[in-house]
Amino acid sequence: MEAYYEILSRCPLFAGISREEMPEILGCLDKRVAEIPKGDPVFLEGEPARFVGVVLSGGVQIVRDDYYGRRSVLTVVSPGELFAEAFVCAGVDALPVSAFALQSSTVLLLDCRRVMTGCGHDCLFHSRLVFNLLQGIARKNLALTEKIRCMSRKTTREKLMEFLLDRAKRHGSAEFTIPYDRQALADYLGVERSAMSAEIGKLKKAGWIETSGAWFRVAASEGK
Repeated sequence: MEAYYEILSRCPLFAGISREEMPEILGCLDKRVAEIPKGDPVFLEGEPARFVGVVLSGGVQIVRDDYYGRRSVLTVVSPGELFAEAFVCAGVDALPVSAFALQSSTVLLLDCRRVMTGCGHDCLFHSRLVFNLLQGIARKNLALTEKIRCMSRKTTREKLMEFLLDRAKRHGSAEFTIPYDRQALADYLGVERSAMSAEIGKLKKAGWIETSGAWFRVAASEGK
């Protein structure tokens, strides 16, 4: 576990907590480390909301399937990032989403009751954890607002360009990489992959974007 302390120090949940304090904290939070093969679930929709997760290696995709089985990608979680915390704070009994490993991944699972209410030993760091947890949820709400802005666009091209331009703004550069493959990006934007791929081809041909795999470069003119 000590090998992951550097990654945990980057996790918003552990902001302001030193490496020396990590062993005691993780012991109080009843930690469990899980090795998840690529494509396997970390948890499935409908299961009890028992854990807060931190990706230690690999990556995790949070998804939701509608009544007809159509999948929407809500977010991709990278090493050092937290997931499932909103459901802990909301007090839901069953998870409304599923989480799958994008590649072979190592995930730290923490008992949500210990995070929110303490371990019964009067540990001083629990107030810090709750503050960090709420601050992290607030930041994710801002990210959700950005996704809603993309989804509110009418056409596949507009949704795609809104997403790419937002990424360029975040990176402060016209060149950037995204954490999605083509199918995951289509799911995130709520569009058909074939339609999105066609638009990418048209935008490349027009000179508005360049792309290779997860790498993109946007031109000065967005070309909507």
